[in-house]
Amino acid sequence: MTPAESPFEEQPNVRDEAPQYVLPLVVRIEKAEPPARTDALETAARAVLVMLADERSLGEGEWARAVRDWQDARIRKVVRRARGAEWRKASALPGITVTGKSAEVRVFPPVPLDGWPKELLKLQVSGTDLDDPAEPPAADPLAPVLWLNPELDMSAGKTMAQAGHGAQLAWWELTDAERTAWREADFALSVRVAPRERWTALTSSGLPVVRDAGFTEIAPGSCTVVADHPALRARLRPRLG
Repeated sequence: MTPAESPFEEQPNVRDEAPQYVLPLVVRIEKAEPPARTDALETAARAVLVMLADERSLGEGEWARAVRDWQDARIRKVVRRARGAEWRKASALPGITVTGKSAEVRVFPPVPLDGWPKELLKLQVSGTDLDDPAEPPAADPLAPVLWLNPELDMSAGKTMAQAGHGAQLAWWELTDAERTAWREADFALSVRVAPRERWTALTSSGLPVVRDAGFTEIAPGSCTVVADHPALRARLRPRLG
């Protein structure tokens, strides 16, 4: 993908000429038992991958046209939150619910920017924040890791969308065999804040980097996520050292 074709570049480009779609994700946040932040981030990233790999998103599947149109544009993602009756109504719409250790995220086929289903449109998008009850364990070095920029302060909802972007960029660069292996591993991955001393090296390593278009919360062009997949890392090993 050339810079001019980047789905995140803040400057106008060819992707802006296509009809704009958004991938809706809804995280379940019950007052009594909210999910852990890191688990929600990882579950959202996995949900994006599950949507991309689902047979309904491929070929002549019922979601395939919407997924193609979305990927031809800026691959925007919006995370909203729901609980109780709101969650039950959202769950009745066509989509896929992905569960983590404590998190539930439902991903829906892409919709036009101005064409959200009413059940999702009224859900809150701002102010979604979560905490980890304990420090997350070290990431599995043999599994994909989505490294977050240690200098940025983003809400949980914003970070979930960014993690989804990172997972999608990694997916695009994998071979069919590598995608199959990841799918068979249930899209295992970790989301972690990068060590400050490693961030510059990660962003210049050749691994996929999410540079946000700056629509919400952070400045245009901010590097938010580096997608560190073992298969991609292996190709870059001489550079990474």
